[in-house]
Amino acid sequence: MSSGKLKKQVAPSIPALSFFTGAGGLDLGVREAGFDPALSIEADASARLTLASNWPNHRQADPGDVHDLSLAQIEEQSGLRRGEVGLLFGGPPCQPFSKAALWHAGKVSRLKDPRAKTLTAMLDAVEHFLPDAVLIENVSGLAAGRGSGASYVSRRFAAINRACGTKYRPVVFVLNALDYGVPQARERLFIVASRLGTKFVPPSPSHFDPEIAGARPRWRTSWDAIGHLTVSDDELEFLEPSGKWADLLPSIPEGQNYLWHTDRGGGHPIFGWRRRYWSFLLKLAKNRPAWTVAASPGPATGPFHWDNRRLSVAELAALQTFPADYRWPVAYRLAQAQIGNAVPPALAAAVAVALRAQCFDGVVLDATRFVPGERTDCPRAARVRRVPKALKGLELDTSPHPGHGMGPGAEARR
Repeated sequence: MSSGKLKKQVAPSIPALSFFTGAGGLDLGVREAGFDPALSIEADASARLTLASNWPNHRQADPGDVHDLSLAQIEEQSGLRRGEVGLLFGGPPCQPFSKAALWHAGKVSRLKDPRAKTLTAMLDAVEHFLPDAVLIENVSGLAAGRGSGASYVSRRFAAINRACGTKYRPVVFVLNALDYGVPQARERLFIVASRLGTKFVPPSPSHFDPEIAGARPRWRTSWDAIGHLTVSDDELEFLEPSGKWADLLPSIPEGQNYLWHTDRGGGHPIFGWRRRYWSFLLKLAKNRPAWTVAASPGPATGPFHWDNRRLSVAELAALQTFPADYRWPVAYRLAQAQIGNAVPPALAAAVAVALRAQCFDGVVLDATRFVPGERTDCPRAARVRRVPKALKGLELDTSPHPGHGMGPGAEARR
């Protein structure tokens, strides 16, 4: 399991500015590399509460909304001026660039979405402060389609170089958190640019698919991360699943989802093949990594615990590699949103440690402190239960999905 202590490594600190800090996942990784955020900019009140609970002496911008905060105010509150910022980093809200965006097909520029102005605000700060390096984190969709966010970032850096004589050379790359010790399949996009033009090389994977012969250390599993965690009786009652399909969960094997109950699965044919979204009734397998933890799931959206319940806040946080002593002083729904939207600290640390070594002083620090330890006591999967009679009798469309571009969503758009 993670060591779970908010303790800095011994290395000279480098001043930084944190934008769109959220619950602090990216900040944890950046701090692990020896960067010292002088100011955090976060608009969400519940996230600000989480930050204050974990870093009570750290300064948060006032106001927290970047659109209400002038560059002069950022200077005054951080105490940093142009040329004094080592790293300017953050993850602008990603909704316009996610797969769920209404214009994923690229017919409408996602940069026109009002929520994309956060990306502009961050780059305005880059032009003002001219930091030694910039780190931007987002969903992989930031680089997809015409007029992508990543292409906009590249154009802005080119304009900054022309205006200020800098040599920012943004490198765009996508990493899977699994490859860096996070017990969760989760792809994130990063953009790194150095003011001196240093071409950043993404960190090499530190953990590997166990099916690759001789590959060590292996990917971390759900059991590695949360096998040691328990829930109280009161908490267990709160975590009971709800909704129409709650009683179907016990009949789905570990590592499976609703596809188990189709004519191509091993259960009862209740649903049509690929008629639902992947995370519908998705259940964790103890001996495998988790799937992406959602920020705002519906009642039937997984991943669910192998004990047929929702995951606790502690379990959600552990799957994201937050330290065991990290505090979540907010309601369950808010904590889940903060955790689901966060960058896994173990992944953030891998990128930040490589960034420091390549773009600053060459100091190489340990990037694995947030990685869960490898457990060897994983029990077998529990036997599944029978499908309740009430659910067997449902008359649903069990025909398979007709194919790409042929589903009900495509028909509605036409």
